[in-house]
Amino acid sequence: MAGLDAEHWKIEDLDFSRIALDKVRPDENLFYLVTSASFIESGSDLYTHNLVDFFRGDDEVTDWLSNYWEPEELQHGQALRAYVRHVWPEFEWDTAYQGFLEEYATYCKVELLAPTRALEMTARCVVETGTATYYRAMARATDEPVLHDLATRIATDEVNHYKHFYRFFRRYREQEQLSRFRVIGTIGRRTLELKSEDADCAIRHVVKARAPHRADDTAYVQHLSARMNSTIRTNLSAGSTLKMLMRPLELPARVQTVIQYPIKQFMQHVFLR
Repeated sequence: MAGLDAEHWKIEDLDFSRIALDKVRPDENLFYLVTSASFIESGSDLYTHNLVDFFRGDDEVTDWLSNYWEPEELQHGQALRAYVRHVWPEFEWDTAYQGFLEEYATYCKVELLAPTRALEMTARCVVETGTATYYRAMARATDEPVLHDLATRIATDEVNHYKHFYRFFRRYREQEQLSRFRVIGTIGRRTLELKSEDADCAIRHVVKARAPHRADDTAYVQHLSARMNSTIRTNLSAGSTLKMLMRPLELPARVQTVIQYPIKQFMQHVFLR
């Protein structure tokens, strides 16, 4: 099973001394994209513990979650935090993150997971599609070499995580005799939640530390969010995103071709909001 082994990248593989500060430091949009992501990734252990509880008794799933998924997600957070500290050293990351974590912990509850294990694996596939899309777009959005490298590495990890969740999904789908109707319902719902309250929470707490005088300015925070969404949408790899999103439906090729356009429009709507 692929995971944190000798072949997996390490933070030490990133040469922060090569960062082209002139390409990234003045870019406020990139600052919020990277810093918000660093918060969410750094809190992934809370979500892992919920999933381990939910899948308790399935050692293959819980062992992978604890020994591979969680360490890799936390490494993403550590690497992004290190990048922020190199480029924007004046930003009080630890203080801002502490405030974020206190609020974020209230969103991480087992009862908020899907009603069955197969549907939760469907939801995991959607979330990994979203994160892979986010980091692919981040890599395309910058010509700063270290950030491009880091975002590409994280995107590759997220695609690998998707493959594991998809394999688990197929096993549970067979056990539960899950219908396509229920799968597509979960895909649609979780796609709409890709820009969920955890992302909003991260942006708010970054603003609170970065520009405290704007912390209660809802319009300003919404403007930042819209600008970040525009960056993701502009650099979206529609083909790979659609392929990942539709895979759990396991549709015949003819049907898949027919519904690709409406699903693509739906994805565009998600990132336009």
